[in-house]
Amino acid sequence: MPTARVSPDLEMHYVIDDYTDPWREAETVLLLHGNGESNAAWFGWVPHLARRFRVVRPDMRGFGASTPMPRDYPWSLDILIGDYFRLMQTLGIPRFHLVGAKLGGTVARCFAARRPECVRTLTVVGTPPPRRDLTARVSAWTDEFEKQGIEHWARRTMSGRLGSRFPPEGVEWWIKMMGRTAVSTQVGFTATILTSDITSDLPRIACPTLVITTEGSALGSVEETRAWQQRIPRSTLVVLPGDSFHVAASDPDRCARGTLDFISHAGAIAD
Repeated sequence: MPTARVSPDLEMHYVIDDYTDPWREAETVLLLHGNGESNAAWFGWVPHLARRFRVVRPDMRGFGASTPMPRDYPWSLDILIGDYFRLMQTLGIPRFHLVGAKLGGTVARCFAARRPECVRTLTVVGTPPPRRDLTARVSAWTDEFEKQGIEHWARRTMSGRLGSRFPPEGVEWWIKMMGRTAVSTQVGFTATILTSDITSDLPRIACPTLVITTEGSALGSVEETRAWQQRIPRSTLVVLPGDSFHVAASDPDRCARGTLDFISHAGAIAD
């Protein structure tokens, strides 16, 4: 199980998928998963991307097989960006294409804005608006995590996440995967990262950017999504049919193919 000691308090687990021609110098795609997930969330994307690109799939600090975080850990977006930056430095990959889903898209937008020298292109898939007022919900969610566990929360909220077309056995797989998150990690992450305001970062994103959402996403209407997408200078919005807000999971083939096409065209222009 490959890991990297990216900071004194974090042993970061990651997976590299690389089926590119061994005689070719392949570019890299870094995939950032969302809240309550692990690198396993990208299983449907790997077959599409890994033949053309080296794919790096880390487990975010506190999640998956990376080191769990204590309840009082001082979470911040800059810490998460620093984790991923040091991982890629350790792997000897100074520039890469960045893809984020759900809260991974929030981290990815900040990464592109604050570390522009690293990011060739940015793709965010089913990601929240740059600012959300969740103060009233955080206390109830924390109480649920502490008393009933992460799996209970994942099960209760999964229908909107994956949409009405997702198969029941698939829903159960996602519930179990998310349910393995440490309660201590989830409590601190929810109270801080979910309520972060990244509005000022959007105009600072200089690389070509693709935003993917669905017609019925619970994270915001198409018009609301377009409003913040247009604040990113070199961005494009793609709207897919459906009612899931985690479209990277509900429609992985379509999203991955769209991302691959975007990277192939926009990446060449960016360089």
